[in-house]
Amino acid sequence: MPPSEDAGGGPMGGAGAPDTTREIARDTARLAALYQELILDHYRRPRNKGTLEGADAHVAAKNPLCGDEIDLQLRFDRGRVAEAKFAGRGCSISQSSASMMTELVRGKAAAEVHALARRFAEMLGGSEEAAADERLGELRALSGVSKFPMRVKCALLPWKALEEGLRVPRR
Repeated sequence: MPPSEDAGGGPMGGAGAPDTTREIARDTARLAALYQELILDHYRRPRNKGTLEGADAHVAAKNPLCGDEIDLQLRFDRGRVAEAKFAGRGCSISQSSASMMTELVRGKAAAEVHALARRFAEMLGGSEEAAADERLGELRALSGVSKFPMRVKCALLPWKALEEGLRVPRR
């Protein structure tokens, strides 16, 4: 019998094949733990949290269902987000999303930011392709939120504030 037809552990499968299901599960668990740690790191040590003096845009957003609050401030320079800061309180998802978002959008033009916002929303809608998009950077750690529909609004809250902030005239 040729090896490709070997039912008992030949090169194409059977007892001698590596247990890829177990390896995939182990890798998935490691990645989930890494993502969890990244989310908690941004929650415990948020980047760009505080007040931005001389902001060109200031947007307050609140999720009345859970109490999350984001106060986003933006400064523009030649049509780009020169600086972004936020204040607020809420769950680790909303706060870490704001922290990651403010890092990612700095230096980007409005069109780029809108594209990132759409891609992030696609990821939270369950798109595996969007979850693999490296343009989202650390935000990909929030891909697991798609499995918890009530938490999607938490992750999107800072982005809704950002979209509103981009509507103000820029210098």
